[in-house]
Amino acid sequence: MTQSRLEDYALLADRRTGPLVSREGSVDWLCLPRFDGPAVFAALLGEPGNGHWRIRPVDGVVVERSYVADTFVLRTLWRTPTGEVVCTDFMAEHEHRADLIRMVEGVSGRVTVQLDLVMRFDYGSSIPWVRRVPGPDGERLLAVSGPDALLLDGPLPHAVDRHHVGVFTVGAGERECWTLTWFPSYRPVPQRLDPVTELDRTTADWQAWSRATALEGCRPEVRRSLLVLRALTDRETGGIAAAPTTSLPEDLGGVRNWDYRYCWLRDSALTIQAMATHGAVHHGWRDWLLRAIAGDDRTLRIMYGLAGERLGPELELDHLPGYAGSRPVRVGNGAAGQYQADVVGEVMMALDRLRRVGIPDDRFSWGLQRHLLEFAADHLDRPDQGIWEMRGEPQFFTHSRVMMWTAFDRGVRAVEEHGLHGPVARWRGLREELRLEVEERGYVPELGTFVQHYGTTEVDASLLVLPQCGFVAWDDPRMLRTVARIEDELRDDRGLLRRYRTAPGTDGLPGDEGSFLFCTFWLVNQYAHTGRLAEAEALFDQVVSYAGDVGLLAEEYDIDAGRLTGNYPQAFSHLGLVQAADAILRAKGGPGGCDER
Repeated sequence: MTQSRLEDYALLADRRTGPLVSREGSVDWLCLPRFDGPAVFAALLGEPGNGHWRIRPVDGVVVERSYVADTFVLRTLWRTPTGEVVCTDFMAEHEHRADLIRMVEGVSGRVTVQLDLVMRFDYGSSIPWVRRVPGPDGERLLAVSGPDALLLDGPLPHAVDRHHVGVFTVGAGERECWTLTWFPSYRPVPQRLDPVTELDRTTADWQAWSRATALEGCRPEVRRSLLVLRALTDRETGGIAAAPTTSLPEDLGGVRNWDYRYCWLRDSALTIQAMATHGAVHHGWRDWLLRAIAGDDRTLRIMYGLAGERLGPELELDHLPGYAGSRPVRVGNGAAGQYQADVVGEVMMALDRLRRVGIPDDRFSWGLQRHLLEFAADHLDRPDQGIWEMRGEPQFFTHSRVMMWTAFDRGVRAVEEHGLHGPVARWRGLREELRLEVEERGYVPELGTFVQHYGTTEVDASLLVLPQCGFVAWDDPRMLRTVARIEDELRDDRGLLRRYRTAPGTDGLPGDEGSFLFCTFWLVNQYAHTGRLAEAEALFDQVVSYAGDVGLLAEEYDIDAGRLTGNYPQAFSHLGLVQAADAILRAKGGPGGCDER
């Protein structure tokens, strides 16, 4: 069975986990009970036998597939030689359980539908104990593996060689429904849901959120991206996952495969800034931040679990062959132990944005920010691994040093503009010290450009952030020359940006990687702010065109293979899309949300 391309997967969402459904009707990835839990369907990283749930018409062809407007309710119209059916897939939100619901409705004729269910807990390594149990409305299929249980309601398949298959016929006007429910195996078996009622409620909930979000004048791609960012935000804890997947390769067949199912402070902070611009943010993330860092501000970590947990070691799953043969498959992320000096800057920018959209600080949140600035001051002389989590030797990355400048700048603004209290004279001094340092060591006069890190002549796409945080003007001659070098050295043949050149070995990894979509959206932002509007719009449209039929973007794009790569869908890519679209709208004289600086 050929693996589906990433852009052919649709995300379902209950704001705790995110299954991926292929265009062929197969759920190939599902972690339970939340994004960073063990997968029960892991075919995405291996074979169908590693766990999947396929429902598709016999000899069917997909005619149309889309989300119901402003939701993650997926509708697929299938045509067969004997008729047509519509398949509807979605997740319902309930406490202490996760419910994946799949419906098949006859449109015309009579259509034979095949179901194939392979349940494999713990990333495809554990075969559960499966049996039929009685229910008030007929038998139910129960699968148990340690603390986890799955319950299937609906027309039950029969067991064949440790998986479950069924063949069902649906006529015009008829409907068949299945609900797969996760629950803790030590709790009572949960009640059966009414799929039609859940569909109506789920649709209404997503659309109500969309109406409350400031989307007036936004492109459809922006609406979908904001929905993705909400889908990646845990509804219970407020933690924001960077992506719902692990180990989708940045280099097809290579080793650059990372687990992104956790909460990076940087990614979360940038997500909050993008959402705040559109009125789509509340106290949840700030409260999560307080809990995650509580008592840990002196040893600040760059990422945490969805509830604020400290992460364990990075492990490799040898039993999975990897997506497109890309190994190793990793669980956990070794970057959790890195020092990345830019993180405090992004967090301070996000909290500054919340203040500016009308969410004031309380004594706890402002106290945390003061501790973060003390942490930054204590680490002023320490090199870091940078925004790209280099696995080579630490460096003084120019982007990191500028973000440290940003952290103190936002601290100063909090005092001067919002009446908060802190050692503002000290923060002003550190801000100026960092400015002078970056201009002396992060800028090379002979080249006329800023550079990736002190002591190198390489450039890095992260330098495009310098005007976004207010360190330099968008049209500063030094910045324009830096942009020109980035265009010359980091653009691929289609005009997309790579993060940096991998050849010098700064990142400490073999192989190469695709072009980074977030960085490309940064370039769109730069164009929009410097009178290159036509180029900004053309590049924006080009990147958007790489999304599949449901509008989702991965981390990177491989121009040689002509396909998305990296974890999917990626918060970075979607928040970058929102920021770039806002910049284009502002350049045209529209509202475009808050100014980045």
